[in-house]
Amino acid sequence: MSRLVEPASPKSLFEHLLAVIPSQRFLKKQGLGNEVPFFICPFDVKDAVAIDAMRTNLVSQLKTRGVRVLDINLYDLSVTLLRERGAWDDAITVEPGASKPEFLEMLQGTLDPETHLVPAIARQIVSESFEVLFLSGIGEVYPFIRSHNVLHSLQSKAKDQHTHRCHLRPLSRSRPSSSFISPESLGELAS
Repeated sequence: MSRLVEPASPKSLFEHLLAVIPSQRFLKKQGLGNEVPFFICPFDVKDAVAIDAMRTNLVSQLKTRGVRVLDINLYDLSVTLLRERGAWDDAITVEPGASKPEFLEMLQGTLDPETHLVPAIARQIVSESFEVLFLSGIGEVYPFIRSHNVLHSLQSKAKDQHTHRCHLRPLSRSRPSSSFISPESLGELAS
């Protein structure tokens, strides 16, 4: 059963996450059974800049507490993928005059979560050692990339590999701004 939680201020969200994430209960996923859970921390879109700064500070504070964080920004990853495939300049040229459906169709082949984004995330995951993965930049890629599609693809890969994942993702109720995902180890996703 899910429940709607009002978005917290960036300061109180920071304090809450700094208390919860380094806890052994969270890191060991105690009480979760065999599920691939998603922990939701909503925040108001108007706080996106403050939340981004809070996330950067949170990563730093967690590191001082011995919790290694891999922070993947979906917008930055998308730009990298578009550039690698030679589609960035076309996207910049076409976007101002294209309708959202036309632009979405153009980006779908290059930024498909299952085919391109999740494998790119998986490559980063296998090259790092971490306890927590933050997935951010979701507001910047919305509506062209939907966070639920990325998470579904990650979850499907996790189930295929018989590994356990723990996810933490704050969202605005009206529009995704940023997501934090927290897995124990996602190395098998790259295969």
